[in-house]
Amino acid sequence: MAPPHGARREYSLTLHHDLPDAPAASVTAGLGSIPPAEAAILASGLSVTPQEMPALIRRVARLLPANAEAVAGALRQVRRRGWAARLLDLANRAGRVWVRRTDAETAAGTVSALTPDDATLLSALDMALAQRFRGLGPAPEPVLESLAAEWHEAGRDALAAERHMALIAEVAAAFGLGPETAASLQVSIGGIEARRRREARDAASAAREKRREEVARLRAWEKSLVEFRAVPGLLRCAEREAQRWIGAGLVPIARRIPQKGGREKWEFDPAELAPLAAQVADWREADRLVKQGPAAPAIHGSRAGNAAIARVAALDRYAGHFRTARALNRRITLITGPTNSGKSHTALDRLAAAESGVALAPLRLLAHEFREALQARGVATSLATGEERQPSPGSRHLAATVEMCPFHLPVEVALIDEAQMLGDRDRGAAWTAAIMGAPARQVFVLGAPECISQVRRIAALCADPIDEVTLERKGPLRAAPAPVGLGDLRPGDALVAFSRREVLDMRAELVKRGKRVAVIYGALSPEVRRAEAQRFREGEADLLIATDAIGMGLNLPIRRVIFTTLAKFDGEGRRALTVQEVKQIGGRAGRYGRHEEGVVAVLAGAGSPDFVRAHLAAAPEQPEDARPQVQPDADIVANVAQEIGSDSLFGVLARIRRAVLRPDDPNYRLADLTQAMAVASAIDGVGLPLLTRWTYALCPVDQRDNGVARLARWAIEHGARRGVAPPLAGRLPTPEQASRDELERAEKTHKRLVAWRWLSLRFPEAYPDRASAEAETQRLDRWIEDVLRQQRRSRLVA
Repeated sequence: MAPPHGARREYSLTLHHDLPDAPAASVTAGLGSIPPAEAAILASGLSVTPQEMPALIRRVARLLPANAEAVAGALRQVRRRGWAARLLDLANRAGRVWVRRTDAETAAGTVSALTPDDATLLSALDMALAQRFRGLGPAPEPVLESLAAEWHEAGRDALAAERHMALIAEVAAAFGLGPETAASLQVSIGGIEARRRREARDAASAAREKRREEVARLRAWEKSLVEFRAVPGLLRCAEREAQRWIGAGLVPIARRIPQKGGREKWEFDPAELAPLAAQVADWREADRLVKQGPAAPAIHGSRAGNAAIARVAALDRYAGHFRTARALNRRITLITGPTNSGKSHTALDRLAAAESGVALAPLRLLAHEFREALQARGVATSLATGEERQPSPGSRHLAATVEMCPFHLPVEVALIDEAQMLGDRDRGAAWTAAIMGAPARQVFVLGAPECISQVRRIAALCADPIDEVTLERKGPLRAAPAPVGLGDLRPGDALVAFSRREVLDMRAELVKRGKRVAVIYGALSPEVRRAEAQRFREGEADLLIATDAIGMGLNLPIRRVIFTTLAKFDGEGRRALTVQEVKQIGGRAGRYGRHEEGVVAVLAGAGSPDFVRAHLAAAPEQPEDARPQVQPDADIVANVAQEIGSDSLFGVLARIRRAVLRPDDPNYRLADLTQAMAVASAIDGVGLPLLTRWTYALCPVDQRDNGVARLARWAIEHGARRGVAPPLAGRLPTPEQASRDELERAEKTHKRLVAWRWLSLRFPEAYPDRASAEAETQRLDRWIEDVLRQQRRSRLVA
């Protein structure tokens, strides 16, 4: 008899046989109006807890009509999460810290008993681990190398010696090796691991000692600074003269210390001031000429300031570093306009007609697109990015990423794209160097209107004439009058989120609704981004979900850009989108010849359409600081090291940050050196030359993924003259079985391979196995793209 409406049904916890012999139909007779799924469960005679029943009912409902065996299978599925958690707990208690959640889940999925004991679960885990180990390599030695790398990549401390011996024994057992062979492996591999730990400790200790020495040196320099009252005596001049020359930038201020009331305390370096005393007579003569009338020559403090420091690094005369460019009669053409205004097309036509040229892009993917665009115009073009080289025999044109600008190879025309990146905190200095140093008689600089003031300033510092061209958008762009709901999405729409998690969450929701979806976000390689873009372009996917990675390049036939949020985390905090971001990303809507009008909207519940409308109509935002960012190069690092008498990269960078370019320099500002100094601090104790360590400091790594610690380990191997093996992902599940964690692990391995390949181009003797790295990169590209192509509900979207 069914319970009264609204009453809670109680379930028996009595233990029955796993699979009763009685047919379900005979048991269910007389159960009345109980829902079919619930009736099938009760008829099965299986013991089910109240906590398990709701999930079991949902699973059985999808299997109806369901016999006892089907109900038992559904009950296993419900219980497997608990079994996996139990296995993780058992593994942790036993110190088997190499067991991953996916190992426990795989093991739980193989258990057939409905009430397995711990021994049964652990036996399944042993088999799952053995399968994973065998998938990592053909023999125990490379498998243990891969596991050690995997352990380090996760940012964990090294395994204790006892635990490491236990892991070696497990791997040996997975390959069917006997106790004697396993013991021999423990001796040999354990010795290698012990050596690595010793080397890591020694390198870290040496790095700490060097850092202490450099900090002491820096503090001693700071203690040597004097206040203003000492300056007249050092220059042998009157106090009023000293004040005037400080104001003109002739006397450098070593340090400014903020005081109450907005005032500053100035301190000066006696070592810098002493040589300036010889210039006092010239300065007085210049003062006398200035008093005679406006026709007298002016004193240019921006060129005369920081005189002593200029001898060392000359960052206050940065344009002069690019001697090839300064020797040419350059002319800059600045082409600005919104997205979809044809900036690249105009410049590429001119570049293709030149006898020689270079096209510089912000991303590897866009460098490839520039190369393809030039080749489509019949121009043979080579390719150079941080991690690859593709020469074209006889070519006099090059497509490259901005950081790969060939400063010493004169060409007729240079194209530099996305100049608004001048203001980027991490990479802005690369655009400064490219625009100042591009060795071409005609330099085309392309960008959003926000970059105009900065490019003008760079042209003035280089004494290059500049022409400005403003282009208008080819099709109209408007804000949608109302928010767009998920049910209102149509083919050709692109939803924009600002994190990988948000993109995948949105993908999961839309896949559940039966939509065909492509995704693009920053962690994906250029090859996968291109493949996903092609799926959307060719109609294989109706919708695109992306981060702001689509705001730069990528020709996409987007009808509407729909923001899923109007705020983003920028590395320091969550803030509202800027005018430039809304225009740059929203401007991807509409594609000339495909969607004549572009529409920019906001998802229902994510904000007001008025925000988008106001930002699209707003004038370009001017940068807070129009001074171009600059950073040291190898020559500057070497010069500063010689000047301060130190081989410490950390000490050199600390001195550059503190003293080489003053914060008040009127022309330039120093780029952020935080990551470079973190790398320097980690590898200063490694036996590598200073400029080799500087190259490591420039390697593109993700600090959130323990990138600095990884570089330190690689540098230790390099310094010991041992080859550094490329990162490997090991065995990958079938794409339809991939979880989000497994997808993220593959993406991280791919990014680590980018860093490895970057270093292998610069140090091939230390990173020799490039073929394996290329093969692993291609395997991950194919697997990640296959995972993202899965459009049915799977572990990825669950």
